[in-house]
Amino acid sequence: MLPVDFPEECRACSLMFAYKEIELLYDIAVLLSSSENIKESVEKGMRMLKHHGYLDRCALFLLNEDKTLLEPYASIDLTPQQTSMAVYKIGEGATGLAAQSAEPIVIENIHNNINYLNKMGALHTSLISYVAVPIIQKDGVVGVISANLRKEAPLDFDEIVRMLTILGSISIGALNVHRRFSKEKEDIQDLKTYYRDEMLSEYKFENIIGRSTVMQQVFSILETVAPSDATILVRGETGTGKELIAAAVHNISPRKNGPFIKLNCAAISETLLESELFGHEKGAFTDAKEMRKGRFELADGGTLFLDEIGDITPALQVKLLRILQEQEFERVGGTKTIKTNVRLVAATNRNLEKMVKNGEFREDLFYRLNVIPVNLPPLRERYEDIQLLIEHYLKKYMREHHKEMFFSKPALEILLEYPWPGNIRELQNTMERIVLICPQGELQPEMLNHVMPFNFQKMHMPQETVTPPAKQQETTKEDSNETETYTKIEEQASLTKSSLQEMEKEAIIQALVENRGIQTKAAKQLGMTARQIGYKIKKYGIDL
Repeated sequence: MLPVDFPEECRACSLMFAYKEIELLYDIAVLLSSSENIKESVEKGMRMLKHHGYLDRCALFLLNEDKTLLEPYASIDLTPQQTSMAVYKIGEGATGLAAQSAEPIVIENIHNNINYLNKMGALHTSLISYVAVPIIQKDGVVGVISANLRKEAPLDFDEIVRMLTILGSISIGALNVHRRFSKEKEDIQDLKTYYRDEMLSEYKFENIIGRSTVMQQVFSILETVAPSDATILVRGETGTGKELIAAAVHNISPRKNGPFIKLNCAAISETLLESELFGHEKGAFTDAKEMRKGRFELADGGTLFLDEIGDITPALQVKLLRILQEQEFERVGGTKTIKTNVRLVAATNRNLEKMVKNGEFREDLFYRLNVIPVNLPPLRERYEDIQLLIEHYLKKYMREHHKEMFFSKPALEILLEYPWPGNIRELQNTMERIVLICPQGELQPEMLNHVMPFNFQKMHMPQETVTPPAKQQETTKEDSNETETYTKIEEQASLTKSSLQEMEKEAIIQALVENRGIQTKAAKQLGMTARQIGYKIKKYGIDL
C-alpha cells in the first residue's frame, strides 16, 4: 500500500512503479521464506506479478544434474502437457541461449523471431514479447526464468529483466535453503536409524555371541518371559554380561519404544542412592536446588535395570519392595504419591540366599525380585564360546586400530585354556591390549607375555632347570648314604602342620602348572574334586 500522504501528482509517475515493484518483491520474499512448499510459493509470486500486470505466462527452469537440459520447475498458465514439452537443451531457443550466454535474451516480437520456439504451446495474440533471464550463482548458471509480456505492460524491458532477476535469485535462494535443510533432516533421520539398528543388533539375543548349550537355555528363557512385565533377577559373576542381557530383554519386549534406564547401586553412596532412585523435591536437602526426577520416574513406560541390587541398604529395601508391590512412590522430601509403570530387571553377583539367612537382605524383597531367575554362567563354563568371543573382539579392534593379525595354534590354545576370571570384560580388554601391543601378522605364544597375567605366564612358560656342575655330582657312595640318612632325619623332624600345608600348596601349584591352570585336570591329578581344589586355592591364596 502506498502511504496516505503520498503526493497525488506522483502516483502516476515512475517513482510509483518503482515503489510498487519493491513492495511486491518484498511480499514475495516473505512468502518464500515462510513456506515449506517452495514450488507453490514461487508460482504464487508469479501470479502476484501477473495480477499487477507486469507479465503474463511465466516459468522457472532449472538445470538438470548433467547440466545439459533446462527443465521446468515452477510455472503459471501452463497445462501439464505444455509443461512436459517445455524442456530446452543448452543453446536451444531463447531460453537455452540465455543459459548458454549467461545473458538476458529479449525478443520484442515473438511472431517473427526464429529464436522463439514456442514449445509451451499456443499463445494469445495479445502476447507480443518474451524475456529469458539466466539465474547465476557462485557455480555459474543454475537456471533460467522467463516471461511473456503484453504490449501494454507498464515496465520497459530493462525493468522487467531486473524484476525477473530478483525473483529468480530469491526463488533459487529459498530452494537451496530448503534442499539443504531437507538433506540435513534426512541425514539426521539416517543417523537415528543407524544408531538404533546398531543398538538393536548389539543386544538382540540372536546377535549375542553364545552358542553353548547353557547360553542357549538362557536365551530361550528370556525370549519366553520378555513379552511379559515380570521382574527378572540376573545373577552371575562380574563381567558376564548382565547389563547386555537386560538391554536385550528390553529391546524384544513390548516396551522397546520406551526408555531403558540403568543404575549401578554399588557405584553411588547410600545418601545419594535414594535420590537417584526416587528423585527429590526442591529444598529436600542442602544441595537440592530444584526438583529432580528419579530413575523409577524416568523409566515410566520402559525398563529399569538395577545392577548390584544386593548392595542396597535395609531402608531402601523397604521402599523398593513397596514400589514393586504397588508401583507407586514419593520423591525425597515430597508428599505427593507418584504412579509409575516400570518393568524391573535387577542383577547381582552376591549370594542373596545367604544374605537373607544372615538378615542382610529382606526375604520378601528377595522373592519379589526372584520372579524370573536367570543365572549367567562364567566364561570358564562356556568353553565353546571362548573362541567365538576371541575372534569377534579381535576383528572389532583390528577394524578400530587398522591392523591385521591372527593367532597361531599354540597362542590360541593358551587363550582357550586361560580361566578368564574376569569373564567377558577381561577377554574384551585383553583382545584390545593384544591388538594395540602386538605386531601385525601371526601372533606367537611369546608375544602374549606382555598381555596375560604374570602368574599365568609362569604356568605356561617353559621352566628352566639348573643342572648342578659335574664336580658337585661326583660323591662317594659313603657320602651319599650319609646325606640320605641326614635328609630323612631332617624331614622327619620338620613335619609340622605348617610344613605339611606348605607341601600341599606346592603340590597344588605344581599340578596347576603341569595342567596349564585348568583346575579340573589338576584336581584329577591330585585325587581331589573340583570343589576341593577350589577351596584349597582360595585357602592358600594361590593366584591364577
